[in-house]
Amino acid sequence: MPTTATLTHTSALARLGHALSDETRTRVLLALRTAPATPSDLADALGVSRQVMSNQLACLRGCGLVTGEPDGRRTWYRLADPRLAPALDDLLGLVLAVDPACCGPDCTCA
Repeated sequence: MPTTATLTHTSALARLGHALSDETRTRVLLALRTAPATPSDLADALGVSRQVMSNQLACLRGCGLVTGEPDGRRTWYRLADPRLAPALDDLLGLVLAVDPACCGPDCTCA
């Protein structure tokens, strides 16, 4: 039986939607599904500057989706809730079932 949606649930989904609305943030979340990473490792892997990565990680922390754990001079980032990784996997499955041309820059779905 589905959980009754509350304002807390609605807010959590809105934060997830906000995070996923940016391609870099989405790529960060997908990268963190498999293992924690440092900002510099994420920046290098995703091909963005360290400043961009810092801004995106701050947003994801603010949304409550990632946490940072200091380790000496480095900080390791991971998904804030272990259930987020399988949820992202499920969303990827849904995306694969949809026309990839839909809702892109040249979308004519509307």
